[in-house]
Amino acid sequence: MNAERAPVLCVLTPDPVLTVEIEAGRVEAEGAPEIHVHPGGQGLWVAKMADSLGARVVVCGPFGGETGALTAHLARTQDLDLRPTSRGGGAALVQDRRSGEAAEIATMPPEPLDRHELDDLYSMTLVTALDSDVCVLTGTQFDLGMPPDFFGRLVRDLSTSRCAVVADLSGEAAAAVAREAATVLKISHEEMVEAELAKDASVAELRRGAEVMVAGGPGAVVVSRADEPTLVVSSDGAFTITTPPITTVDHRGAGDSMTAGIAVGVGRGLALPDAVSLGAAAGALNVARHGLGTGRRDQIESFARRVTVEALD
Repeated sequence: MNAERAPVLCVLTPDPVLTVEIEAGRVEAEGAPEIHVHPGGQGLWVAKMADSLGARVVVCGPFGGETGALTAHLARTQDLDLRPTSRGGGAALVQDRRSGEAAEIATMPPEPLDRHELDDLYSMTLVTALDSDVCVLTGTQFDLGMPPDFFGRLVRDLSTSRCAVVADLSGEAAAAVAREAATVLKISHEEMVEAELAKDASVAELRRGAEVMVAGGPGAVVVSRADEPTLVVSSDGAFTITTPPITTVDHRGAGDSMTAGIAVGVGRGLALPDAVSLGAAAGALNVARHGLGTGRRDQIESFARRVTVEALD
């Protein structure tokens, strides 16, 4: 792997979230909990891992309101370069995790983006991505009023200018990107079955569905399969990616870490199997840590050498 390549990534973050988590104190006898405040949401978790892997990361997203401003401040303290749009955003989530499970105390969704705010976000992402090696598209967990074609148009405009695009989307947004020439589209096996892109979760059926998508647009489709080997399909064939087993401490953020690793690998100019192996290693090691989108570059790159790539007939 070309570990010396330091790519520039533009990460679209439609709904950054201020996350507040209440954890059990390290000294239980004292009875005092620990309170952690983080910048969250899929895009920011991807951005944090990409930064850990040595990429220069520029984040485009709406960081409006009090919570948005605080989320932006926390993101900047983690060495992320932000290109905030003027308005919108401001989601917040408070969870109590003292029992070991995430009990939701309160969620404040962001305000939906109006036409002008969507136009601003589109333009900001397009211009920033054209100055980057890779644009990473992440989805939304809230209803922001973003039409699926927002993502499809963005891929179309970027691919025309030969900007690499790695998309991690679901639902109608993924379907829109599947019709365009993205470099990599990452999607879970559950999402493929739910969207009727595959009849079931068997490798044969997932591969068939992925091949249909590749024929219509993306250069490669990466199908994450929870604890099972990742399936990768491109015009050159299909293969699986298998990581050594790791005991899970926190499964959250594994998929986003994988997306970040793939994007960094693409930005470094790695071959597809090596890029996905880097992503798989980042995702696998993330589950062994407390904290989403966290990890050390040296450990991830070392672990990536233990990933098994197996070609399918």
